[in-house]
Amino acid sequence: MVVGSSEERWEAELRALRQELQELRTEQRAMAEAIDQLVTTFRSLATHLGIAGEPYVGRKSSTRDRDVPGFG
Repeated sequence: MVVGSSEERWEAELRALRQELQELRTEQRAMAEAIDQLVTTFRSLATHLGIAGEPYVGRKSSTRDRDVPGFG
């Protein structure tokens, strides 16, 4: 790309940077959604395996006193 004046080059560079920033923001949103899905999945698995409960309730006995499923 051949651009004439210095000002036109700066404007072209700014446009390219804005486009890259928009792409990065789009990717960031997609990553945030994927992480949210992973958290939901891990919570479901932990609840299913009895490792955690929802909502969290304090346990009366320590984890050392009982066998935790999946960690035998």
